[in-house]
Amino acid sequence: MNRRRLLAGAMYGTAAYLLQPAFSFAQNEEKTAALLTALERHYGGRLGVAIHDTANGTRVAHRSDERFLICSTFKLLLTAAVLKRVDNGKELLEQRITFDKSAIVQWAPVAGLNVGQPGMSVLELCEATMIMSDNTAANLLLDTLGGPAALTAYARNLGDTKTRLDHIEPLNGIQQGDEDTTTPESMLENMKKILLGGALSSESRARLVRMFEMNQTGSQALKAGLPANWRIGDKTGAASDTSNDIAIITPPHREPLLVAAYYTNDKVNSTVHKAVLAKVGEIVAKM
Repeated sequence: MNRRRLLAGAMYGTAAYLLQPAFSFAQNEEKTAALLTALERHYGGRLGVAIHDTANGTRVAHRSDERFLICSTFKLLLTAAVLKRVDNGKELLEQRITFDKSAIVQWAPVAGLNVGQPGMSVLELCEATMIMSDNTAANLLLDTLGGPAALTAYARNLGDTKTRLDHIEPLNGIQQGDEDTTTPESMLENMKKILLGGALSSESRARLVRMFEMNQTGSQALKAGLPANWRIGDKTGAASDTSNDIAIITPPHREPLLVAAYYTNDKVNSTVHKAVLAKVGEIVAKM
């Protein structure tokens, strides 16, 4: 096949995709929602999912307005809030923050190696928070903002009326309730504004997306259900009865999908929690 015919075929395929009638997208939404309902029914517990396909506007929601423990998914908002301060000239990425052993909390794979002088830069703390989900790094960044209330205020500035952070890390032992919670729909909209919209400067947005894509904690969550050639940037979170994953997922030659998945079930272990998130990934891949 010559280059002209190959190009024409590719253009025809793209045009055909874009010209699909609206009812086919609606059918896809209904099918995906039904699969999520069946997944929840099979494993039990409570599954909240919000999906937005930016290629065609398709949106899928399952318990997307219900509250779930936010766990470490708050770290995306935290890092975005810090980068917003950098954009506004109120923070410097190279600013170094020193801390002693008293600051170290459970799960500090990076910060635990940097106690004392010279400490860590704000950028290094952001990277540790996003890539390794370092709890101590997150707490140190929260201090620069003004604590959990300041993080909640940042969410409100984004237009998010639901998300709230009430405690610092570790959040693993937080009990079910309204404190330290979000909704899948709220987090999806936050991702849309932070990762694809104008909430950050182009430089800060690109930096955050890179950190998102370098995440080292999500291999058994949504990513496990996706084809190997799909690109993903995500932030996981977990508590004793909850596992979450929020992600920007980019299939080859397509615009990205945004996914916020929150699952809570106190009758099964974390292995099952992750399996459910992987199944959500499989469902997303079929859209």
